[in-house]
Order: sequence, then structure tokens, then C-alpha cells
Amino acid sequence: AGSEEPAAIAMSAATKLAAFWNHPAGPKTIHFWAPTFKWGLVAAGLADINRPVEKVSFNQQCALSATGIIWCRYATQIIPINYNLMSVNFFVALTGLYQLGRKQGLVGDIEFAKKK
Repeated sequence: AGSEEPAAIAMSAATKLAAFWNHPAGPKTIHFWAPTFKWGLVAAGLADINRPVEKVSFNQQCALSATGIIWCRYATQIIPINYNLMSVNFFVALTGLYQLGRKQGLVGDIEFAKKK
């Protein structure tokens, strides 16, 4: 009975991996890879957290926030729902809105790697 459990777990993992691989928004499609590479915009937004607020572009952050919100909504309306697209655009919008808040003086700076 003990040897059946690892086999069942392996079969379950293989079934889930196959379902992910063959999903209409899975890794065999652009619907997976485009949002995956878009995480680079989130990384860039997070890297800009310590950037001086004077160097943050208001227009760029407005564009990132707006497109993040629009595409996040779009990702919930298509079939099948693309959760990767939805999540990346949520975080693109979130980082853009945070930078806009900094630019407008509504939020303070986060000091990560700064030593006093």
C-alpha cells in the first residue's frame, strides 16, 4: 500500500503538468509567453522604487497604470481566463500607481538597500 502512494502522486503530477502544457493559454502559445516576459516591466518598476522621484516620468507611469488596468480587466473577459496576463497587468498597474503616488507626494519612499 505504501508504494501506491508515490505512484499516485507521480500520476497526479503528470496529469497536472499535461493539463498545464496543453492549456489554451499554456506554454505552447503566445498567450503564455507574452505575459511571462511582461514581468520584466514589473521588475523594472520595482527597481525604480529607489530612483529619485524627480527622475520618474509622470507620462510613462500614467501609461503603465492605464494599460495595466485595461489589460487586467481584459484578461478576465476572454475565454479561457488568462490568469498570467491578469496577474502581470495587476502588478504593472500597481507599480505604476505607486510611482504616481510618489510623484504626487501621496506616498513616501521605501528605503530598501539604503544604510544610514
